[in-house]
Formats: sequence, C-alpha cells, structure tokens
Amino acid sequence: MELTTVWFALIAILWAGYFLLEGFDFGVGVLLPVLGRDNRERRLMINTIGPVWDGNEVWVIVAGGATFAAFPEWYATLFSGFYLPLLLILVALIVRGVAFEYRGKRDDDRWRRRWDLCIIVGSLVPAVLWGVAFGNIVRGVRLDADHEYVGGFFDLLNPYALVGGLTTLALFTLHGAVFLALKTDGEMRERAGKLAARLIVPVIVIAAAFLLWTALAHHDVAGWILMGAAAVSLVAAVPAIRARREGWAFLATAATLVLAVFALFVTLFPNVMPSSIADANSLTVTNASASPYTLKVMTWVAVACTPIVLLYQSWTYWVFRKRLSVDRIPASGGHA
Repeated sequence: MELTTVWFALIAILWAGYFLLEGFDFGVGVLLPVLGRDNRERRLMINTIGPVWDGNEVWVIVAGGATFAAFPEWYATLFSGFYLPLLLILVALIVRGVAFEYRGKRDDDRWRRRWDLCIIVGSLVPAVLWGVAFGNIVRGVRLDADHEYVGGFFDLLNPYALVGGLTTLALFTLHGAVFLALKTDGEMRERAGKLAARLIVPVIVIAAAFLLWTALAHHDVAGWILMGAAAVSLVAAVPAIRARREGWAFLATAATLVLAVFALFVTLFPNVMPSSIADANSLTVTNASASPYTLKVMTWVAVACTPIVLLYQSWTYWVFRKRLSVDRIPASGGHA
C-alpha cells in the first residue's frame, strides 16, 4: 500500500477519534443550560469532562499536524479557503478552555454565569462548524487550476453543508447526554437518560437525511456500506437508551460517529479536496502529498509514539472511570 494512502487513512482515524472523544465534550457543553439547574449541577457536568477534555483536543492538533506534514497542499488550501470558519472554531475552543479554568476562580453567581455562557457557545460553535467544514470537503469547493479556493464565505453555507453542521450538532448533543448518563449518578443520571431517550428519534432523522444525501450524491459502494453501518449503530442505541444501559448506548453512539467519519473519508478518496469547477482541479492523495522520504520518516515517528499516547490516554480514562454525583459537590466556592 502506498504511504499516501496510509496517511490518508491515519488522518481519517485521527478525525474519527476526535469526533468520538471531543464529541461528548461538546455535547456536555451544549447541554449545560438544559440539564444544569443550579451551580452544583453545572459543576457536576463540567467535572465529568474536566480530567479529559484537553487531552481529547490533542486529536485535532495531531490531525492538523499530520495533514500539514503529509499533505501540505491540502493543508494550505484548506486553511486559506476555510480561514474564517476555522478561525471561529479556534476562538471558540480557546474561550471554552479559558472558561473551564476561570469559572470557579470567584464565588460569584454572575461571574460563573458569564463563563458558563462561554462554555456553551464554545461548544456549540465547533459542533456546528466542523460539520459544515466536512460537508464542504465532501461536496467539493471552488478550486481553480492552481488549487486555490476562489469561492467566498457564503459559498460554504450551502444546504448540504448546513445539514452536515446540524447533523454533527445533533450527534454530539446525543453523545453528550449518553455520556452524562454513563458518568453521573442520582437525579442527573435519570434526567440525562430521559433527555437522550427524547433526542434519539430526531437525531436519527437528521443523521439519516445527511447520510442519504451523501450516498445519493456519491456512488461509492464502500461508503454506502459504512453509512449503513453507522445508521444501524445509531438505531441500536434506541433500545439501549430506553433500557438505561448507558454503557451499550455510549458504545452505539461512539460507533455511529466513528463509522460516519470513515464513510465520509472513504467517499472522498482518492480526493482530499474535490473541485466543484473541474475534476482536474481537485486535490488528491497524489498531487497534495509530501515527498516519499517525508512520509517514511513520519511513519516511523507515528509507529514509535502512537502506542505511548494511546496507553496514556486510556490510563487517564481508567483512573477517572467512576461515576460522579452532585452530593460530592460543595454548595458554593471552589473550582469548577
């Protein structure tokens, strides 16, 4: 197998891991005003992701770095053409990270409400814009013969991409509700489970619409199979959620996100960024890749470092595996 194909697959795995892990982070943030009735409950929600959210963001940093090193032409075109939405995502992630650190610095309700709003917006904006970005990548954008993006910002806000943004928001919100039901106990667990049960049918409808639109627009058998598997996984979450089997429900929503990302990348291959102007203008794994020597060095580095990162992150989740309850949250004061 060519190293260009290997690195395309590795980047797909990195994005799948990011959507799986950061997806429930975003979901928890979006649900903060829905499930968090008071400061103690909101602190409980934040504490479920407190030990892991920054580690989860490493996946997108590595995905961006791998794209820059393995496919520099793709990276350059992507970050120049999608500059504004990617900047909005970056600002949202920065504000969200600062809010996690600062909301508990003062024992003041107004102070905490402002930082809670930053967490909500900092979760909502990326949850939508990642779907919009990937929708445009799969659909194709206006690239000229020099592989330069010649469209405008509003060209990115087409119906297909907007449905993609709604889909990621819906899936992440459901994933976050299931995660909260899995990680908490008592009343929060009950409310999160009931909310997940109410969300599952609308999420299935939205996700099915996006996957069907993608399948009809791209006649790729492997992509169809993966989209079908993603749909089956999402439907399988229904009985698990209703039976309060949070572990199985989380595995089902996690599998849905991973399979959906794989389906989009398989549908995209061998392109990395199709041109909607002319097929000859498209960026592919061949014309966008770095030199063979660069890919070879990167492969050896990845082989050496990836197991260490995976073991460390797995150990982190194992250490913080226990359920949390609002009874352990002080009535006031302290950090978030």
